[in-house]
Amino acid sequence: MTQTQFFSRGLESAKFVVNLDILQHAWTAIRDLCKETSQNEEPSSSVKSKVFDELPNCTIIAFFTWPANSKDYAQGKGGGDYVTSSTLENSFPLFNFLCTKDNPNFSINKPAFQLFSSINLPSLKSKIDNSKPLIITGNSLGGSVATLFTISLLEKFNFSTTKHPLCITFGSPLIGDENLQEAISKYAAWNSLFLHVVSDQDLVPRVLINGYQPFGTFLFCSKLGCSCFEDHQTILELLTATNSGTPENQDPNKVFESYGTFVKDLNRKVICKDTIDDESLIDLTTTPLRACIITQLAAIGLVQSQQQQNVDINISITKTEKRAKMMAILNQQAFDPTKGLNDIKVYMAYLEQYKKMSKEYEVGYYDKYKNGIDRSDIELVKHKKFLKCYWEKMVEQAEKMPQTVGASLRRTRTLYGGTNYRRMIEPLDIADYYKEGKHDYINQGRSKHYIILEQLLKETEKPSSGPNELKKENVASTLTEDSCFWAHVEEAHISCKLLSSGESNDMEKETNKLIEFENYVYGLMKNYAVSSEIFLLGSSFMAWWREYREIKGTFYSSRLTCLMNNGENYKEYAKGRLVIT
Repeated sequence: MTQTQFFSRGLESAKFVVNLDILQHAWTAIRDLCKETSQNEEPSSSVKSKVFDELPNCTIIAFFTWPANSKDYAQGKGGGDYVTSSTLENSFPLFNFLCTKDNPNFSINKPAFQLFSSINLPSLKSKIDNSKPLIITGNSLGGSVATLFTISLLEKFNFSTTKHPLCITFGSPLIGDENLQEAISKYAAWNSLFLHVVSDQDLVPRVLINGYQPFGTFLFCSKLGCSCFEDHQTILELLTATNSGTPENQDPNKVFESYGTFVKDLNRKVICKDTIDDESLIDLTTTPLRACIITQLAAIGLVQSQQQQNVDINISITKTEKRAKMMAILNQQAFDPTKGLNDIKVYMAYLEQYKKMSKEYEVGYYDKYKNGIDRSDIELVKHKKFLKCYWEKMVEQAEKMPQTVGASLRRTRTLYGGTNYRRMIEPLDIADYYKEGKHDYINQGRSKHYIILEQLLKETEKPSSGPNELKKENVASTLTEDSCFWAHVEEAHISCKLLSSGESNDMEKETNKLIEFENYVYGLMKNYAVSSEIFLLGSSFMAWWREYREIKGTFYSSRLTCLMNNGENYKEYAKGRLVIT
């Protein structure tokens, strides 16, 4: 069994930005924008922005708000002044992509949103150079604007081809409720884009704790040092526990300047040193994870020597340790579509081989599986189960993710794999369904993930005017395009039996259903969209044809019967030579 690894990605992220001077560049941009704004206007509640593209290794977009105005302005009506995504759906649809079926609505701090909506978005976005890393930064409410600006980029951001943006805020208040936090945090690639620097002297990050939830990584700073945390509940507790400033003794300008001091000091230190000065904090029986947490908390002044530690601190350490373990387990259990790719290829290859072998029985793979002809069907069940679990999970996760992430299923390679899976496995589910004596699979028995995969293909597939030569040549080995074909065959069988026995209460209805089935099959054949294995003597389709011909009699004529009454047409179809007009 693989041992769960406990580590902090946030800590590594913070070390990365410090070691590459990214934090220093971000703060310098804010400081320069502050100086430029101070020369041109009096303090106000507005937000200023500027693009810094002089650096050769990155582009920086900075947002600045006056520190003295941020606390009161952010609180609005007692901190409960929200704007909901549902109210913005039509007037400001920029964040609609975050909504999912499981999480359809979220709320954003209204003052922060008003500042964000006042900036010239098209102008700023036009200055982004996709060839260089993008740093988005801001202080106080300017940090809230930076966060919202970064979120606005995520809908059309291609993580596979473009360098990831990084949002760094200094003293920013929380901006949204738990639904916004869930929308961002559920997708690790998004959550990792946000680094929030918080001073123990700054009240602004702490004014919107009730009802608001954090996301991203938080870098807590004090005169003693700095530490990073990712768990949102731990962050909320630390925002309260590390607050050393009060409204009476706090100077907003000095707090603003203190961030520059922190950044300067970080360039000379390593975040959360591997060794700590006071060895009495940790004894030989302390687990590595607990020792790491104690070290982190000690770096921001929350842990003293063991002799001085009180019950509350020990409880806090224990709770943080449990949350770290839980996060590690959840990360390990999170569905990773790349983990099963090799197994999928193996199992699909087995199914292809099974399909080829089935022709030896003159029934095709649908009927071979349905009839359980030999022991190879037992192995097939195992492969079928794995593939179904994988694709059900894939579709489920895509449905839960924001629309941008869900759209990953539309990528050519993934959609191709999902389409092949659906066309190969759904017929086997249909066989199981009708073996149990059930009926109306399409409306009553079909799995949701098949429906979604089919719909995605229809949305991306180009209309076809008819079969090409390659499609005709490969019809003998290809899969029937409609994965519900055999459900239609089974329903046609049921209609035939009802007509033959006279048990139907509506004979005309059953007759019309069979005529519809005729037209359906003819349309598939005309487009070479059905596999030639349906013409094998022992197939359920040929069994239906014999039943139907007996019911209709030799004098009945239709487009399909004209094709089916000539056995040579089956061979010509399999060779791609049958001309159907």
